[in-house]
Amino acid sequence: MKQLLFLIITILLFPVATMAQEFRCNISISHERIQAANRNLFRTMQADLYEFMNNRRWTEHTYTQNERIECNIFIRLEEQVSVDEFKGSIQIQAKRPVYNSSYETTILNIKDNDFHCKYVEFQPIEFNETNNTDNLTNIIAYYAYVILGFDYDTFSREGGTPYFEKAQAIVNNSQNAREKGWKAFESERNRYWLMENLMNRSYSSMRETYYTYHRQGLDMMSERTEEGRAAIAESLKGVQTVFRRRPSTYILQVFFDAKADELVNIFSKSYPDERNRVMAILNEVDPSNGSKYKKITESESF
Repeated sequence: MKQLLFLIITILLFPVATMAQEFRCNISISHERIQAANRNLFRTMQADLYEFMNNRRWTEHTYTQNERIECNIFIRLEEQVSVDEFKGSIQIQAKRPVYNSSYETTILNIKDNDFHCKYVEFQPIEFNETNNTDNLTNIIAYYAYVILGFDYDTFSREGGTPYFEKAQAIVNNSQNAREKGWKAFESERNRYWLMENLMNRSYSSMRETYYTYHRQGLDMMSERTEEGRAAIAESLKGVQTVFRRRPSTYILQVFFDAKADELVNIFSKSYPDERNRVMAILNEVDPSNGSKYKKITESESF
């Protein structure tokens, strides 16, 4: 009897231990600017989106609890269009652990100002991969696949392609949506253009940068600091290539929104010649953060 009981417990618990979902995602919703709304509705929305993001299977891979991707989704609702319709912004942040260290590096930090959704309290939220049925879940699913794509790209060359393709399919299926954010003509920096940049072979050196920067750079720095830092410096040439091809490319902003502060920390501890080479690239490709990058040369030399 004891053996039978143990077998039943093992069968019940084993899938839980080995089939953990991909994300450990915190979701928060700010609604202070909406005065006359049902406060419980936003708590229910937050709980539903948490369930959707964290308990849905997004890949065919098995994740342990420790392998789940750390991310944050912050939704700021600024306008109530109708009883169940809202507008605002959504910010997506994702991190990845660095090998053999306690450090986590930011791989994604995107703010999307075209958040527009309908939500009915206690009505199940549904996502359909083949057509545009619900803009709320379309946006969340799109960014789930974007996070996965970037994460996989940092571990293997263009490893995120299957997930970027899924995100691109959501874009394609949303071309008839009345909500903004999905179409090329609406903006040069929206969901459409992020996918266009990532899947465009003309900008493939950008995805190579993500791999080299993380796998051959950061992951090496705990054991071979100078070698890892040199790989990161080399990876920035890929960014420079994209910039010289098209300076306004959205993926450049996405990269520096995630990496500007980290680059300062990495190369402030570098050698003068390496600093100078990196500074020349950064000042060319990301002049808006020029004052931030000055800290690299202001740090104490070796």
